[in-house]
Amino acid sequence: MFNVLSGVWALLLGIVLIMLGNGMHFTLIGLRGGIEGFNATELAIVTSGYFVGFLSGARFTPLLIQRVGHVRVFAALGSFMSAGLIAFPLLAEPWAWTILRVLVGFCMSGIYVTAESWLNNASTNETRGKVLSAYMIAQTLGIIGAQGVLTLGDAATSVLFIGASILVSISFAPILLSVTPVPAVEVARPMPLRKLFMGSPLGTVGIFLLGGAFATQSGMGAVFGSQIGMSASQVALFVAMLFAGALLLQYPIGWLSDQMDRRRLIFGAAVLGAVACAAGWSMGDGLWPLMAAAFFAGGVTTPLYALFLAYTNDFLHADDMPAASGGLVFTFGLGAIFGPLVTGWAMQASGPFGFWLVLGATFAAIALYALYRMTQRTGDPAFETESYLGVLPTSSPVVIEAAGAWSAEQAEIEREAEAEAQG
Repeated sequence: MFNVLSGVWALLLGIVLIMLGNGMHFTLIGLRGGIEGFNATELAIVTSGYFVGFLSGARFTPLLIQRVGHVRVFAALGSFMSAGLIAFPLLAEPWAWTILRVLVGFCMSGIYVTAESWLNNASTNETRGKVLSAYMIAQTLGIIGAQGVLTLGDAATSVLFIGASILVSISFAPILLSVTPVPAVEVARPMPLRKLFMGSPLGTVGIFLLGGAFATQSGMGAVFGSQIGMSASQVALFVAMLFAGALLLQYPIGWLSDQMDRRRLIFGAAVLGAVACAAGWSMGDGLWPLMAAAFFAGGVTTPLYALFLAYTNDFLHADDMPAASGGLVFTFGLGAIFGPLVTGWAMQASGPFGFWLVLGATFAAIALYALYRMTQRTGDPAFETESYLGVLPTSSPVVIEAAGAWSAEQAEIEREAEAEAQG
């Protein structure tokens, strides 16, 4: 493992620093928005702005890279993102924050595309699975660590926004000083949604709903905590628990994914998420029950994303996987745009605990649709499915395509080894 990571450590270090800065800014929006007197609907629009930018960046960054190259695009996006983070406390108006969030989302998506193309180029078919797993862990640890950094300053001042900007700025040094420019990244054109739905209704509908759940958790979780009177450190812990659950539950869910009908696992994970949300809603403002609810609700979200990708790939020819990956990323992005808007409206109408109501309803909808799909299509035996690889919802189409190719290759290797053993 050490030999595998020795060639990509600088990229992974840079990603951790980027995620520290980006993770800080996500929580800061909820904290500072509450201080500025923004209501839930306004903060929901601000949250959705990030995902509008993120979806746009995934589409247009490859074109920019083809025109001017990885290094220039990476440096330019990093500069704009750093400037955007500093501008938040200077322009404390909902409309200005929405524009800045679109900018930051666009830049962050482009940074992912560029960094992940370097990462993919630095790995081989034999090492790609380990490299991608290390990358996902680095991202998650960066987000969790960001919540700890938030406790070192006051959200009412500009210090934490400046700190986030500094972290993003210095994150580019290890990456730009170590990587070798690679050929322009090529991302397949997204598969039309109709064709994607015909191939995998559950994968398409499920990942759209999950996009709303993920955006609600990452963008509105801090808003919820702030509105029920949590302290800044408690809000940071609450957000950290959402991602700590994902880090710890990824492996057991991934292991089960390769042992059983994935639709049953999707159903079970969604039910667990719905139960956790019901507990969060019913237990009032008890601190530790809310932390436990966040752990399990957040803990199933990321594994569900990887499950939907793996399940969709089970029904596709290898040649269609890149286009399907782009279609799933687009579908997830649409859900991420609408999810916070619905949550903001619910929180405005019914109070802060509307956060749990929307999340719980989303998980319940996923579970019910998975149950319905089990009556419509016969499941494939576990040994005939593609291998599972934990992929984060924040990943660009570059990593999604790479993960799909790796999964298909690993599944083929395992089937050949089993056939030889039986022969």
